[in-house]
Amino acid sequence: MQTKTRFSQETSAALKISDYDFFKSCLIEYGKCNLFKDTEEWLLEDNPYRRTLRPHIFHHLDFSKPLDRNNLLTYNSLTANRTLLTVYESNFVFLPKHDFVRKREDFEKFYDPKIMTLGHIIRPWLERYIFSFLDSEISVTGNWTAAAVEEYFQEYAETVKNTQTNLVMETIEGSTDPVHAVKTFLIQLAGDFLVESSAMSRNILGSYGSLQSELFKVVIDEYGYGVHQTKHSKLFEETLLSVGLESTPHSYWQFYLTSSLMLNNYFNYICTDHSKFFRYLGAIFYAETTFIKFCELAAKTMKKIFGSTINNRYFLEHVHIDRHHSRMVLEKLIKPAIASYGEGIIPDILRGFEEAKLISEIADRDFIDQVHWADDGLKYKALALPVYKKIQDGSINPKMQQFIEPRGELSVTHVHDGDELCYIESGVMKFVTGDDRYTILNAGEGTVIQHNRLHGAIIESEECVYNIYSIGDYQKCLS
Repeated sequence: MQTKTRFSQETSAALKISDYDFFKSCLIEYGKCNLFKDTEEWLLEDNPYRRTLRPHIFHHLDFSKPLDRNNLLTYNSLTANRTLLTVYESNFVFLPKHDFVRKREDFEKFYDPKIMTLGHIIRPWLERYIFSFLDSEISVTGNWTAAAVEEYFQEYAETVKNTQTNLVMETIEGSTDPVHAVKTFLIQLAGDFLVESSAMSRNILGSYGSLQSELFKVVIDEYGYGVHQTKHSKLFEETLLSVGLESTPHSYWQFYLTSSLMLNNYFNYICTDHSKFFRYLGAIFYAETTFIKFCELAAKTMKKIFGSTINNRYFLEHVHIDRHHSRMVLEKLIKPAIASYGEGIIPDILRGFEEAKLISEIADRDFIDQVHWADDGLKYKALALPVYKKIQDGSINPKMQQFIEPRGELSVTHVHDGDELCYIESGVMKFVTGDDRYTILNAGEGTVIQHNRLHGAIIESEECVYNIYSIGDYQKCLS
């Protein structure tokens, strides 16, 4: 059976707000909270309130025109996604594991009514900016019936069941540093999994009959039926600890890829806006069904790399429980919902399924590209001098910015929209491509920075003078 969902270029009918200047002023005001300013540390251990948003550049950024499919991983998108997740999570309760007294001021600022109000104002704009592309990418057509939906979803479940490989796992196993690749993968999951089911819990409030009780059954599974040691987020903490990673929420905030933030934001988006409830049903079916084989293959890959030292209980538990959840969502939520509320809700259900699928595929590709780029650190370092020679001999004349920074100066992780050349005039830079992964650049050396690839830097000498050249496409520069 072919899907009746097609991709198109329809004009978005999403939320329209005329007063962009008002949004921008509220965004800048939101960014004045010192919790969101640049940090001098790579990790933010056990402080879920401090989240680097790079607010000093808010006034330079334009969020008035929504993203399209070709620019989802840009600098603007990374900033918007970091900010939107912060806004969403101000509705969650976060308490540090240790030293609350010392962090109480941060706690109070994070939940300050002014910050919360500003967050509510800027949220619709950020959602429009990030997710409007879905309206032009996905269109549900055809005369769908309840039977056709069931057949389509059953076929998908069978396809998942018969899947034997996963490109993400193949990329991890084929990495030049598979241990780091696994850790990078776990870090991408941590943004959501350490607060697992918090987004979906937004949908268990209110009153909508037996569907509400059925959804609650899924939620209480995620929460371990009130037994903390079996709560899924607790299981994931144990996985992180077993490979030497921190287990507190957002310790690795700087190392979340743009697409990982977007995927996390998507589920918050459709759960915060209850008019998208039926869209959520399709999205959660996709997630619960896909996760069965995903977790099975992930567990095998991690055991292959770490042996018996890794705690794989989180993934093994989901192989079991998500078979049950997939059936529950289809039989106890989707089919009864269509029976109760009519076939007019089917396009929303299918849209949610296809949207979750599309963003997940984008996130997989982004992760794979990041691993390949980090693996090729020495290759991109070697490419720097040929590109620099092209600049010196006048073959190319890119825009250049020079920076003079002292020892310990940390450049918060970010991306560039085009390829860049980083060239060191004097001093030493540690060029960072992931948590605890870097390339050392000395005077007369540099590296090509691929567009959309997450990176940062820290100065390792008393002073470092370096130039950033906006070269566009490095391959064209060398042709």
